[in-house]
Amino acid sequence: MADADRCDWAGSDPLYVTYHDVEWGVPVHDDRVLFEFITLEGAQAGLSWITILRKRQRYREVFAEFDLEAVAAMSPERVDEALLDTGIVRNRAKVESTISNAGATLAIASEHGSFADYLWSWVNGAAIQNAWRSLNEVPAQTELSTELSKDLKRRGLRFVGPTIMYAFMQAVGMVNDHVVGCPRWRELGGDA
Repeated sequence: MADADRCDWAGSDPLYVTYHDVEWGVPVHDDRVLFEFITLEGAQAGLSWITILRKRQRYREVFAEFDLEAVAAMSPERVDEALLDTGIVRNRAKVESTISNAGATLAIASEHGSFADYLWSWVNGAAIQNAWRSLNEVPAQTELSTELSKDLKRRGLRFVGPTIMYAFMQAVGMVNDHVVGCPRWRELGGDA
């Protein structure tokens, strides 16, 4: 794909370009991967996404490849160890929320069959296909991300505000927000 065709936000950093071309906006139905994204989007609050992408592999190592049961069982001592690890965002609230969010996610999965089933029910099982012509048109949050945020907070999750949840929905393909001129927009169902 030519750089000129790609969504502007991908820039030229190879990590960002690969993320855009291969992963961003592809529908995810795996609970572990969904939990990884909800964790990373929360960790990104106040930081750039490229910073989080660069730390992603270390997050996987520190948080047991995002195995929900293993993360939910992390001890306070393990939290203290994680806070010394320069490979992740060393913010106590964010690290502790990862652990409590794992427990809340397991409860949602138990109630709904899977975390994926719960999340995808918010979009009736299919990605919302937007048709933005430029990055300036793409909202930072929507009424749907606000409602999803409220429900997740009610269920005990943290670092899941409306803007974080909209970025999450874009990342995991619940929303196709590639711009119309980007080949990925059509590949992921735009103009279907």
